Amino acid sequence: MTFKRNRLLYAMMTIIVIVLGLCSRKIAHVLPHILNTYLGDALWALMIFIGFGFIFKSVQTKVIALLAISFCYIIEFSQLYHASWIDHIRETTLGGLILGYGFLWSDLLAYAIGIVIGVISEMLFVWIRKPSNLN
Repeated sequence: MTFKRNRLLYAMMTIIVIVLGLCSRKIAHVLPHILNTYLGDALWALMIFIGFGFIFKSVQTKVIALLAISFCYIIEFSQLYHASWIDHIRETTLGGLILGYGFLWSDLLAYAIGIVIGVISEMLFVWIRKPSNLN
């Protein structure tokens, strides 16, 4: 599915997802364990999907999804590498948020879920905007 994405809308969605991700960590004690375990990772992947949509505003949704899942998986697998220089980056707040700390197979599923949510949301948005659906 190809359409021209609105960069302002995608920038706002990125900010919303970042806020939701940070809030999910602050209210972790009230979330069910299963949700608490994977929500941050799914939101991170959703943010990556939205970010690629922002950058590549006319690229097909499936290409954006492939770029996003590839990026997320590369970051996750990079967590198997523990040289001192990259571990020092991971020790910072921003470095830890971007690069993560340790590899988990379950994170790969959480990333896929976040990106699927992005794809479905984008498809629904395009479907709703179609003139034939406004009748």
